[in-house]
Amino acid sequence: MTVATDLPSPFGQLGVFLSDAELRQTAYEILVAACRANGGKPLTYIPQSDRTVDRSLPPSLTSAATSKMKKAFGIRSPTKKGSLGPESISVKSSTKKPASVGELMRVQMGISEQLDARIRRGLLRIAAGNLGKRMESMILPLEFLQQFKASDFADQQEYKDWQARNLKVLEAGLLLHPLLPLDKSDAASQTLHQIMHGPSDRPIETGKNSESMQILRSAVTSLAYRLLDGIGSDACHWADGFPLNLHLYQMLLEACFNNGSEEGSTIDEVDEVLELIKKTWAILGINQMFHNLCFTWTLFLRFVTTGEVEVDLLIAADTQLTEVASDAKATQDLTYSKILSSTLSYMMDWTEKKLFAYYDMFNSSNIELMETVVSFGVTAAKILVEDFSTEYHRKRREETDVARSRIDAYIRSSLRAAFAQKMKQTASSKQSSEDLSAPLLSILAEEIEDLASKEKELFSPILKKWHPLAAGVAVTTLHSCYGTELKQFLSGVKELTPDVLQVLGAADKLEKDLLDIVVEDSVDSDDGGKSLIREMPPYEAESAIADLVRVWIKSRLDRLEEWLNRTLQQEVWNPRANKENCSPSSVEILRMVDETLDDYFDLPIPMHAVLLPDLQKGLDRSLQHYASEAQSGCGARNDFMPALPELTRCTVSSKLRKKKDKAHNSTKRRSQVGLTIADCSLGLSQFCVRINSLYHIRKMLENLEKKIKSCLRNLESAQADDVSNGTQSSFELSLAACQEGILQLCETTAYKMIFYDLDHVLWNSLYVGEAASSRIDPFLKELDLILEVVSNTVHMRVRHQLITELMKASFDGLLLVLLAGGPSRGFSCQDSQIIEEDFKSLRELYLADRDGLPEELFDKAATEMNKVLPLFRTDTETLVEKFKHMIAETYDPAAKSKYPIPPNPGNWCPKEPSTILHVLCHRNDVAATKFLKRTYNFPKKL
Repeated sequence: MTVATDLPSPFGQLGVFLSDAELRQTAYEILVAACRANGGKPLTYIPQSDRTVDRSLPPSLTSAATSKMKKAFGIRSPTKKGSLGPESISVKSSTKKPASVGELMRVQMGISEQLDARIRRGLLRIAAGNLGKRMESMILPLEFLQQFKASDFADQQEYKDWQARNLKVLEAGLLLHPLLPLDKSDAASQTLHQIMHGPSDRPIETGKNSESMQILRSAVTSLAYRLLDGIGSDACHWADGFPLNLHLYQMLLEACFNNGSEEGSTIDEVDEVLELIKKTWAILGINQMFHNLCFTWTLFLRFVTTGEVEVDLLIAADTQLTEVASDAKATQDLTYSKILSSTLSYMMDWTEKKLFAYYDMFNSSNIELMETVVSFGVTAAKILVEDFSTEYHRKRREETDVARSRIDAYIRSSLRAAFAQKMKQTASSKQSSEDLSAPLLSILAEEIEDLASKEKELFSPILKKWHPLAAGVAVTTLHSCYGTELKQFLSGVKELTPDVLQVLGAADKLEKDLLDIVVEDSVDSDDGGKSLIREMPPYEAESAIADLVRVWIKSRLDRLEEWLNRTLQQEVWNPRANKENCSPSSVEILRMVDETLDDYFDLPIPMHAVLLPDLQKGLDRSLQHYASEAQSGCGARNDFMPALPELTRCTVSSKLRKKKDKAHNSTKRRSQVGLTIADCSLGLSQFCVRINSLYHIRKMLENLEKKIKSCLRNLESAQADDVSNGTQSSFELSLAACQEGILQLCETTAYKMIFYDLDHVLWNSLYVGEAASSRIDPFLKELDLILEVVSNTVHMRVRHQLITELMKASFDGLLLVLLAGGPSRGFSCQDSQIIEEDFKSLRELYLADRDGLPEELFDKAATEMNKVLPLFRTDTETLVEKFKHMIAETYDPAAKSKYPIPPNPGNWCPKEPSTILHVLCHRNDVAATKFLKRTYNFPKKL
């Protein structure tokens, strides 16, 4: 039998080469000698079936069929190959069993009968030559060297090897590892060293009277019989120095195990063998503590070196280790502590190689072994920490839970390793698979969920015995590992893609599943799992999705804005572009908005309702921008409304003078129209298309709002209900912009048509010279053409609005001609009938059957006109008196001698002195001329 050397010895190196066979032979010699020292005759071996009949034998020989040690350690007897349970029949050896415990030890230690006979013969000679002297007080290698000669061996080489072994044992026990420290100047040690390493081609002469033997004996006995702490004793110390004694004792303990086909199992007679081995304690300097430690190591070593299949051996080692833990607390022996620390360190190295990556070592088929390995490793760690760690003693014991901290470390290390392996496998599988549709991290998330389930079901129930939150620690580790990969993935993400959404969705699901495990595992903990949850900073997958969706929204809005600016620069507002008589750009922007909403609600995200306001606001601003651009450059009402000319007196001259005045006033008039802001090249059709476009957008906004609410209702989300119910108008800005734009465009169109496009028939012709010869018909004819275009182009829902503005502008234009038409226009009281007839014609035009306005709308708009027209049939004297009265009431009565010129009114009104003054300025009679001349000295020309 040879001891496997997979694990180094924790007892230390001997410093001299002694093979296992040599150590075993020396150990056997000590065993036989110790047995003779404890009794005059060798112990007899009684088979198990015969032990109960002889009550006079020692208790160790009358135990039940199964040994006490096996019962205590839970070790089962070896069974036949393929057996199914404990009832299976024990394997019977075909060879004859030894007849005594001594014989059993010989066989177990691999000592031949010839060698055993020689050892016993040598011991008899030694005893005969040392009558009355105890075996433990003799130096066996020295005595053996003196008792045997070359003739006692089969050949010279055997004798030489035998002699060399004994000398090396003496060197190890007396020079290299003496129980008592050596003085370097000690003559005996120097002599023994010279003998051991001196030049010699042949064996030392060991005869009783030989000089070399006497020198050797003198040096050896001088070293072996030194006093221990100054106390005299007949005991010698040649084999009780550490670690030589432990190496020898381990050889003896190896006899407790079967060899051959049953290698690794414990022999049935282990109780008797251990009792026999204990007889060597006196010679080897072993006590119960060292026995417990050495036996623990031997059980562990036998388990490891026989393939780690006999779990009973590890269970026994774990049980024995609890005895070692008690010893460690009770002793102050520095040598023991040193060897204990070394032994535990080797055990810890072995266990932690398995437990720091337990996914590589354990599965459902050997999970029971894991529990034993964990128990063994934790026990070893507790001894090391509690008895050797100064940091542990600096803290209060309750602050350091050794078992929990070790399990925590095992879990975290193993799960990190398992995660890395899963990630590597997933990446490899994805590369070799034809289906590359699913992104790596989404596949990995599913794998990690499976890993967490496996941990919870298989490993956590075992680890929970030492760590109450084992499953929670595992999933927090997995959460952290996946979180690191997710963070790295997101750092390179710049836009929202299906892959990104799939990864974030998988991460969100994984996180929720892991949190469920933590919560479930922490139900009975003191803090309810809060400490573990603090270790799980949220992935914030939803937040990441939200950020990416906002980027997506911004990208779509920027694209829409860019298109909008480019398209509006090219838009020609052609009324024949489509049947709705609206611009293609208005149709296209609505299509793009609708498409953007479709794409948004198609995004596989959980927070449509939450982020919808961001998208709505952006789309609303884009449509608002369109509405603003649709009316930009068109000008406003005041851009076409001329300023009132300076007050003057009317004059009626020859036809030639009228033509000159007409040309003069035409030129001056046009210079008064505000042309710098408005684009006067825009025609009526283009204005109508712009109005239609804004109306088309306003109308379709209602459909978009309905669509949004419908999509929100289809979402199974309470948030969606809240948003849907709380949304009054999704497009408030654009809706207001369209309404305001339509109003402004209608007003601008009307005033441009009346005051710019019809300027030649309104200002330049109407009532110039004599009222009867320049009536309103030319103006009505061209205005009718404008109304025709409006009726054929503008949508019916906004047509009346534009015609109403045209009507208001017509009234303003007519009043401007009557009250501020300049010196070329003069009216008598009789002309009032002509004016009223013309106004009636204007009224009939707007109330025409084809698309006429409602009469009440006309009457409302004509209120100012109806108030002013009666002034034109009022006589001059009455107007003058009325004017004077108004001035007197308004200004200081002391200034009657000089009437101030009243400011121009905001609206024409018969109660405003300025309105009456404008009527007097255009009154073609002598009384008016005298009053104006005397009062203001107005000129007859501008």
